[in-house]
Amino acid sequence: MENNRNKAFKVETRTQSRTKKPKMESKPHAKAHTAKSKPEKTAKNKPVKIIFLGGVGEIGKNMAAIECGNDIIIIDAGAIFPTEETPGFDLVVPDITYLIENHKKIRALILTHGHEDHIGGVPYLLKEISVPVIGTEFTLALVDHKLREHRLNDVKTQVVKAGDTVRLGCFTVRCINVNHSIAGALAFAIQTPQGTIFHSGDFKIDLTPVAGEPIDLKTIAELGTEGVLLYMGESTNIERAGFTMSETVVGDTLDRLFAENSRRRIIIATFASNVHRLRQIVDLAIKYRRRVALSGRSMLNVVDAAERIGELKIPDDVLVDISKIKNLRDSEIVIVSTGSQGEPMSALTRMSNGDNQSISVGENDTVIISASPIPGNEKLIYRVIDNLYRKGANVVYESIEKIHVSGHACSEEHKLMHRLLKPKYFIPVHGEYRHLRKHAKLAEELGMPSSRILIPDIGNRIELTSGGGLRRLEDIPSGARLIDGEGIEDEKASAVIEDRRQLSAEGLFIVSVAVSGSVVVGEPAINSRGFVFDFHRDYNKEMREVINRAIAGFDLYRGNTDELKKTIKRALKNYLYKKTKQSPMIVPVVVEL
Repeated sequence: MENNRNKAFKVETRTQSRTKKPKMESKPHAKAHTAKSKPEKTAKNKPVKIIFLGGVGEIGKNMAAIECGNDIIIIDAGAIFPTEETPGFDLVVPDITYLIENHKKIRALILTHGHEDHIGGVPYLLKEISVPVIGTEFTLALVDHKLREHRLNDVKTQVVKAGDTVRLGCFTVRCINVNHSIAGALAFAIQTPQGTIFHSGDFKIDLTPVAGEPIDLKTIAELGTEGVLLYMGESTNIERAGFTMSETVVGDTLDRLFAENSRRRIIIATFASNVHRLRQIVDLAIKYRRRVALSGRSMLNVVDAAERIGELKIPDDVLVDISKIKNLRDSEIVIVSTGSQGEPMSALTRMSNGDNQSISVGENDTVIISASPIPGNEKLIYRVIDNLYRKGANVVYESIEKIHVSGHACSEEHKLMHRLLKPKYFIPVHGEYRHLRKHAKLAEELGMPSSRILIPDIGNRIELTSGGGLRRLEDIPSGARLIDGEGIEDEKASAVIEDRRQLSAEGLFIVSVAVSGSVVVGEPAINSRGFVFDFHRDYNKEMREVINRAIAGFDLYRGNTDELKKTIKRALKNYLYKKTKQSPMIVPVVVEL
């Protein structure tokens, strides 16, 4: 498999070391068009297939694959954080059964940018499939942290930048600069034997970016003139009218807040990956003669990655260790923290709960939450805001000030992208179903026939041809895999997830019975946890009677302990449901003396 892949894709190789951090360097970008094997002569006659593994009908764990003949490329490998439906798990990633089954065809994983919902699943993919990884320097610097953490020490990577092209089997991928809330974001124009597929990645149109170049509308317009067969466009902010504000708006607001809080300590919580926002904060700290302290593991990791590649520079005399801020006056420090989404273990949440050993929030603190709640996180972040107010802090957030701008395009920006690309077919991606539906409706309003638009779901396999258009094929195995430490569970087939859901909803009963030969010794012992119980009634006595009656009708000479457990479980389950209308987990324990 490896020899076959190397023929199809020449990449630079780096060994990821746990002790020495590799320098993220690319080969000269003028040479970025790498040598590949010649496409199959018959490839032009083969349809292109698009496989959706995540990121449609949901926000997060973005992943798609494009297949033609004997070649597959993967776009992104994201993750999503668990919800109440997946209690106790660390991470949720796409089911990659189809990719494992077709691993010999895979030419590369190409990454649009470095947000967790696009790269969080990379190490779990690479543990099962040896595949080269392509992305911008900053994106790969963030991936590098994950590879070292997971001890993936022999991963092939290639650094690209906007304007580069890469040949992957029968595909030619052109990298196009877009603006987003992270450095190094790309869209991809993928030339296939059937025509060009344009994948937007996550984008907005920012003509005055804090750093880097504006979105490359010139190249996008040229592609539209040349002809785009299919547009796969992100849909996250499609419901918002107008245009997304420029990142410079946040800089102006932060500047004013620094001036207004000149005698107070300033704490800013923001997305660690938003290096452009971090750069603005550092510049303002220098302007107002404050030192910068970083709080939160992901904040430290991202800043380390950004400094290594020159994307961010914090002067040594400005950066101060969080453990030393007690030696500085409030007016001399700004703390940049994780926790803008109210994550339970984040630095800001621990501050609000009084559990942060380095930072104690008080009445002379101004806390700026420079982010908007991700859908589903509203309760978490507003709980943090309430707790900060209780501690006497002044809290500034999006409802009060223009302290955050999205990295995603609003409806007018989407209209412009459609007008420039003039695609023949359209598939909305990266959004919950209502977002995809709204984006499809926008395409219709711009004149595209509904027959040329397809709203996908996870597991869909779509066939694309220049003459025949879009056609649904048989779905593939799909869904989610649940990560818990080193363990991985298939969400659909997992007995663990069902047990955890039952435990979280109904509670637990443990029934212990001692058996000596064919005789039950003593009374059953009953313990419950997490079960809403009316202790004014003598349920314990009744439950023992129920268990004893079940045991009395059981022939220990002919039965075994497993059957005895089933008998106890069935009897107690029926009793509890009749009495309480609840179905807790019941764990019988039979001790043989």
